[in-house]
Amino acid sequence: MSLNSFGRLFRFTTWGESHGPALGAVVDGCPPGLPLSESDIQPWLDKRRPGTSRFTTQRQEPDTVRILSGVFGGRTTGTPISLMIENVDQRSKDYSEVALAYRPGHADYAYDAKYGFRDYRGGGRSSARETAARVAAGAVARAVIPEVSIRAYLVELGGNPIDPAAFDDGEIDRNPFFCPDAAAAARWEVIVDNARKAGSSVGAVVECVATGVPAGWGAPLYAKLDSELASALMSINAVKGIEIGDGFAAARLTGESNADPMRPGANGKPEFLANHAGGIAGGIATGQPVVVRVALKPTSSILTPVETIGRDGQAADIRTKGRHDPCVGIRAAPVVEAMVALVLADQKLLHRGQVGGA
Repeated sequence: MSLNSFGRLFRFTTWGESHGPALGAVVDGCPPGLPLSESDIQPWLDKRRPGTSRFTTQRQEPDTVRILSGVFGGRTTGTPISLMIENVDQRSKDYSEVALAYRPGHADYAYDAKYGFRDYRGGGRSSARETAARVAAGAVARAVIPEVSIRAYLVELGGNPIDPAAFDDGEIDRNPFFCPDAAAAARWEVIVDNARKAGSSVGAVVECVATGVPAGWGAPLYAKLDSELASALMSINAVKGIEIGDGFAAARLTGESNADPMRPGANGKPEFLANHAGGIAGGIATGQPVVVRVALKPTSSILTPVETIGRDGQAADIRTKGRHDPCVGIRAAPVVEAMVALVLADQKLLHRGQVGGA
């Protein structure tokens, strides 16, 4: 069975491994006639690319994308779009110890338990390297939903949150953390540097806001917009939690404080006075900004020795050599954006298929 695909009408499949010759995605169901070129995809990959600062893995990958099919004359043809990204800076020798013992917190043991075999070079399919293919596919999805703007940024790193009052959208692209708070970004430099020097890692929380999502996208009961988003975002490597709107904080509110009051607005549409629901009610978009937060665990590949067992079942200690992100959440913001775009593109086509419209 194939479990490497996601989506219903707008569907994508990723392929490739961390240390293989290449990785990529096949996007199927994209409407024909949409403008699309490699230059439309590359900027999103550049945001996720490794080695762009001292705070990420120093693996040097240009992540140059090639469109192999599905585009002719600069427009989509309606046939499957095949995207390829070559791997050029693998160091498989760094994983000699991982071949013999399992990294706690990583997928090593789980893959071995399921398949009886695993690609230990960087984790194979369980590596965050796979997310490059998602970002490329997400760029195609953006061509399907030009009415929607998607913005992701870090709101917490290593347990240190931003100050919401200091939120500056322009700051997000001015620092290597996708952080909207300049003071927090300065603090995070110290946190990540200390984690790297200690041979350890830290986690992070990414928030993503999609504006311009029309009321009506999403479907009850088993294609709810929030459940589709949760499924897509939980599939990202290292993600351990998802919140929609107020998320877990909603459990500590009263009914009246959690409500999103409405008043008559322009063109017969409501004016919402709050957005505790994160732009989704009953699994269907309300027209408000869709707000999601994603919690990412600390990177499991660390230099600090950790107790484990070997493939022979004997006790062992392991420290992972090589080049790894001291905070995998830093480069997760473009990946979160891509997955949100892929879900919204699928939901737009599902909505159009059921109720019509442009």
